[in-house]
Amino acid sequence: LAVAAIPEGLPIVVTVTLALGVQRMAKREAIVKKLPIVETLGCVTVICSDKTGTLTKNEMTVTNILTSDGDMAEVTGSGYDGEGDVLCGHERVTYDSHPLISKIVEIGAVCNNAEIVNSQLRGQPTEGALLAIAMKMNIPHLREQFYREREWPFSHENKWMAVQCAPKYNPNEIRLYIKGCIEQILKLSKRYLHQGAAVQLTDEKHREFMADSNQLAAKGLRILAMATGTSFEDLTYVGMVGIIDPERPQVEQAVAQLKAGGVIVKMITGDAEKTAKAIALRLKIYHSNDLSVSGEDLDHMSAADIRNIVSQASVFYRVSPKHKLTIVKALQAQGHIVGMTGDGVNDAVALKAADIGIAMGQTGTDVSKEAADMILVKDDFYTIMAAIEEGKAIFHNIRNFVRFQLSTIAALSLITLSTVFHFPNPLNAMQILWINIIMDGPPAQSLGVEPVDHDVLKRPPRKVTDSMIDKRLIAHIVTSATVIVVGTLCVFYAEMSDGKVTPRDTTMTFTCFVFFDMFNALSCRSQTKFLFEIGLFSNRFFIVAVVLSIIGQLAVIYLPPLQYVFQTEALSASGR
Repeated sequence: LAVAAIPEGLPIVVTVTLALGVQRMAKREAIVKKLPIVETLGCVTVICSDKTGTLTKNEMTVTNILTSDGDMAEVTGSGYDGEGDVLCGHERVTYDSHPLISKIVEIGAVCNNAEIVNSQLRGQPTEGALLAIAMKMNIPHLREQFYREREWPFSHENKWMAVQCAPKYNPNEIRLYIKGCIEQILKLSKRYLHQGAAVQLTDEKHREFMADSNQLAAKGLRILAMATGTSFEDLTYVGMVGIIDPERPQVEQAVAQLKAGGVIVKMITGDAEKTAKAIALRLKIYHSNDLSVSGEDLDHMSAADIRNIVSQASVFYRVSPKHKLTIVKALQAQGHIVGMTGDGVNDAVALKAADIGIAMGQTGTDVSKEAADMILVKDDFYTIMAAIEEGKAIFHNIRNFVRFQLSTIAALSLITLSTVFHFPNPLNAMQILWINIIMDGPPAQSLGVEPVDHDVLKRPPRKVTDSMIDKRLIAHIVTSATVIVVGTLCVFYAEMSDGKVTPRDTTMTFTCFVFFDMFNALSCRSQTKFLFEIGLFSNRFFIVAVVLSIIGQLAVIYLPPLQYVFQTEALSASGR
């Protein structure tokens, strides 16, 4: 009885269940680096997700060019094969036909580190989109016409990239080309081009350009502004481009399902407020009465204010990696279990600080992957939802196993009752050990591989402090154990009508206990659904395990060598 009372199969089942969960998640393109993380996924209450490449496809295409003169050009076609046109009105724009549009395209192509080879992009999609415009205007080799003397790479602090260059036909003509977020470019610019001449950039004109930018951003377009000059103290604004990055098709569904299951989704992006809100609105992350907070706002808030604001805000825009860490810590201070995505070197600190750090498999740096707990193979947000579903399902399966184990152990208390009250023992020692083998054996193990019940995603996240054994589980255990004990004792005393305990009596009692145990295992497959709802054959391992256990029980009863060991005798329908 002491041997049977120890659930020695529990560590094995927990490990196997977690390992199988990792395997299933790998098939769904989420790589988990540590087994315990799988179980933690079921506790996540907030997902802070990057926009570009995770919520969106990271397939950038320039759709609009707006000059500092106010001329709007539309760009047709997508991809990196040069198919499409740049149209101003109904006129096709060429390099010579519209100098200001050509200057914007030139800056975008020269202040650029990407390459397009055989219609394949090597580099950042945003820069690839800028090269594609030059290809559509039949000027694909613009960058090769310049010497590059110096580069200022993009940084999250500056939010711009610049190059110092000179045209090969006039090496003494030093130019500075810069592209970046429009707020920073306008802040650096002293003038703007108007009808071919550089004009002083007034506050009124600054507001006008920002209004133009907001109109494009409200359509969900990313805005890149361009300027040129001879130095940073002598920059002239020339215009902006609007870049579309389509949302991933399953993200809206994933966000809705996560919200239904009590998981809050927040968008974190370096884009402008209007762009971020437009995308978040389409994905149902943001609603009209929600708050949106900028990285600059966070810089000027106290720790207490940040803790209050992060729970109310659903969109964080113009954010840098340091702000990600601030957001994670503020949410954790409120008791949230936080999942944070990231792909850059500077994201590593926030990924480490988060309860679940999620790196990107395609665009992520090695540093971010090393710091993360989980890697999304295809950078798809939908995979996060699948991982959380697995995390909740795994805990559910382990709980079902515990319910089965404890109810069977409780049922074995009938032996204790018989001993305490000096009743005849219905089972002998070998029979108890056999029941223990079944209890910890195939039927029990198969509960750990129960297929994912997709309704589990609708359940709220589990608190880390919650006990696995709660009042509801105890009620299930007591009910199951009572049915097994009462049923087994009824059979035992019905068989012992003559007042004597015979091998047939114990064999009948033993067999009934085993079959009660099998039905108990069947009922433990789900705590919320009936058998016909989950399907009898949905877990093939369970069916095989039960069949093997029944065959083993029949062998114990009917094979003479085993009859001798277990002190059983053959049963017949006639009762003789």
